[in-house]
Amino acid sequence: MESLFYLFVFIFGAIIGSFLNVVLYRHNTTMTLMGRSFCFSCNKQLTWKELFPIASFIVLRGKCHFCKSKIDSQYFLVEAITGILSVFLFWKLGGLAVFTDRVFAVGGVDWMWVSSAILLFTLFSLLVLIVVYDLKHKIIPDNFSYAFAMLSLMKVLFFPTTFPFTLTLWDLFAGLILASPFALLWLISQGRWMGLGDAKLALGIGWFLGLKAGFVSIVLAFWIGAAFGVTLIGINKLQKISLFKHHVTMKSEIPFAPFLILGLFLVYFVPQIMTSASAFFF
Repeated sequence: MESLFYLFVFIFGAIIGSFLNVVLYRHNTTMTLMGRSFCFSCNKQLTWKELFPIASFIVLRGKCHFCKSKIDSQYFLVEAITGILSVFLFWKLGGLAVFTDRVFAVGGVDWMWVSSAILLFTLFSLLVLIVVYDLKHKIIPDNFSYAFAMLSLMKVLFFPTTFPFTLTLWDLFAGLILASPFALLWLISQGRWMGLGDAKLALGIGWFLGLKAGFVSIVLAFWIGAAFGVTLIGINKLQKISLFKHHVTMKSEIPFAPFLILGLFLVYFVPQIMTSASAFFF
């Protein structure tokens, strides 16, 4: 029964991922979110058979049914990752037992729990949007980062039970405190060292995790980002032909938002990291 429940959660998450793909492809274009989906190569409208998340991509072998042009693998990856994140999030919220207790309880639906779950799903959906958009365009749209920051602040103010760790007064100012160093680096370097979008994202991370956990997640992001960059440079030096479109050097621009969000995921879903970090930092 529990396995079937998590399968439904994964499918639900994949459906959300399908909508996120629409947002990603139509953001900052003349297209609205309400229009029918179509192939970008032949402009044919997609039928309902071609709109099943993940399944349609596999059945069609990643090609358009009409013109046989290749479908961007982003569709599959975003749907699959969002489905997996949804499973992890429901597990974090207590799984089937808590879901049944809060939604189908004798005393009625626990709307506070339902509202907090919807808020968390919305926040994680925004994070997926930010990661993919930053990877593709090396920029974080303001509406994504501001929405994440404001909803994270709402989580602190109105849903304290969703906080992963003990809430303190300092956590109300965590967003501003953690964003300040990023904003300062951006100001001093005039955007050469750090983008202002990273400061806006750090604002939301601080309010989402709190001061201590947010600090740990950002430190993790820098460590992982540095290791990733050094690894890419090493691969390019060892290979006669680069694995990437451009050779990666110390001056190469690498989007930092994915590392910031990876740090958030690790701290949020793996509490043992915070336990170890508390002994080291605090």
